[in-house]
Amino acid sequence: MNDCLVDSYSNSIIFFDGDCNFCNKSVQFIIKRDYKGHFRFASLQSTIVENLLAHYQHTSRLDSIVLMENGQLFTESTAVLHICRKLDGLWKVLYIFILFPKPIRNAFYRWFAKNRYRFFGKQSSCIIPTPEIRKRFLNIDQQNGDKENE
Repeated sequence: MNDCLVDSYSNSIIFFDGDCNFCNKSVQFIIKRDYKGHFRFASLQSTIVENLLAHYQHTSRLDSIVLMENGQLFTESTAVLHICRKLDGLWKVLYIFILFPKPIRNAFYRWFAKNRYRFFGKQSSCIIPTPEIRKRFLNIDQQNGDKENE
């Protein structure tokens, strides 16, 4: 994986569980409230995410939301709060919860994440995004195109 691939993504990237109904609805929620198109998206199940995480030498298995921003990876409640801070509207106010101790925030996050399939189910099919929205998703074609041009 070359550094150009990582450097070419100037926007923040949200890695999400592509199998989770709640996670997919959350992506749609974020898109509707991210008027400037700050965020890009990629499924945790995709090869490009695996390669990006390898570049950042992230070794633990991730199964919930991850935010890659300014060369840093944020996970769990911290990722959610950093995302809220960049959304349009009153969602920015939720960033105040960053003041709560991380272990307490993450305990609630982990409980919810552990039960998300039970509460919301799994995806049986993918949404078909509009061309404008499709541009905001990273996919394997972008990665392969970069490798072929090396």
